[in-house]
Amino acid sequence: MTDEFAAHRRTAGGISFTDVGEGPVTFFVHGVFTNGRLWRNCVRLLSGHRRCISVDLPGHGHTPPVGEPSVWGLADAVDTVIHELDLHDIHLVGNDTGGAVAQIVLTRDPQRFASFALTNCDTEGNFPPPAFRPAVWAAKAGLLRVGAPLVTRTRLGKQIYRIGYQDISAVPDDVITDYLTPTLGSREGVRFMTTLLSSMTPTLLAPIRPSLSSCEVPTVIVWGTGDIFFRRTWADWLVDLIPGAGGVVEVPEARLFFPDERAYELANALRNHWN
Repeated sequence: MTDEFAAHRRTAGGISFTDVGEGPVTFFVHGVFTNGRLWRNCVRLLSGHRRCISVDLPGHGHTPPVGEPSVWGLADAVDTVIHELDLHDIHLVGNDTGGAVAQIVLTRDPQRFASFALTNCDTEGNFPPPAFRPAVWAAKAGLLRVGAPLVTRTRLGKQIYRIGYQDISAVPDDVITDYLTPTLGSREGVRFMTTLLSSMTPTLLAPIRPSLSSCEVPTVIVWGTGDIFFRRTWADWLVDLIPGAGGVVEVPEARLFFPDERAYELANALRNHWN
């Protein structure tokens, strides 16, 4: 696998991550079928004045399929890195399924976090979103194993990701390969992803609602309005739920399902939030 920040790659408790730059700790959590490279463009823009940690969740990137294959197990992995590095005053950023993971992590120990930011992501009641349910049905039917050819057929793999990107041609081929290889390129990866996707239900995040509804951590919701997976109404739902949320920052017509494509707008929104 390729890696723009190979010199900055570390592991903690078996969980792989990159650690780039110095300054306030900014911790990025990606969604399913991607990895920490999703944040590469944001890291380039922000690491000049911030310490940017991008985790590879279990079964993704450089982290093997370890732990419980559910959002709870993915949250355990994030907690492992945070506690192994003894991080405090963290600025936590989550996207897609990683947004659901980040919500869980935040509610477990809110005192560790200086701020919270979510882009288009799963929430209670929209987990998985309707447009992603075919992938969940395919997992439950045991069909993920037929996706192995996508790992080596980059052009076909890009067609799968086209639904989330506005310009898939601008995404490097090796990024798509690195997204697909750990998740579909081995029996262990497919088994992990099958269980992970099959566990998704609209009520899965209900247990954390009471904690989110009392969370005063300063929160920004950055939402691309062109995303077919996560409609604007879910951004408003999060703002209504989280007391620390100051409102929604819209990125018009953007698909922040994959924020590497709109890193400039996201980085500006994050800077404004931190300031």
